[in-house]
Amino acid sequence: MSDTPDDDVGKLGIVLETSDPERAWNAFRLGITAVEDGRDVSVFLLGEGVEAEEIEDDQFDVRERMEAFDEAGGELLACGTCLEMRKRDGSEVCPISTMNDLLEVVTTADQVVTVG
Repeated sequence: MSDTPDDDVGKLGIVLETSDPERAWNAFRLGITAVEDGRDVSVFLLGEGVEAEEIEDDQFDVRERMEAFDEAGGELLACGTCLEMRKRDGSEVCPISTMNDLLEVVTTADQVVTVG
């Protein structure tokens, strides 16, 4: 870990509320960087964020970053109600989760970042 004042951030929560390719891509890049720095990271997909796995963009390969985040050891969760509203299912990489799971992410994280 680095010798910055933020060393007390051992657990990071990221709430992704957009399907914008660049924002989603950067959210997962942040998550990967934090995991590689030894932090516990959870990303919760909410609202349009549940569409992240299906984003297709020539410049920003969001699905690849999501898979890299998962492989690095990050936790990925998706709002079940938001998925149902879009007639989508969870996946192996991104399981269906609940508001209780989101509450757990935001109340146990040392820092929460919302990307929307």
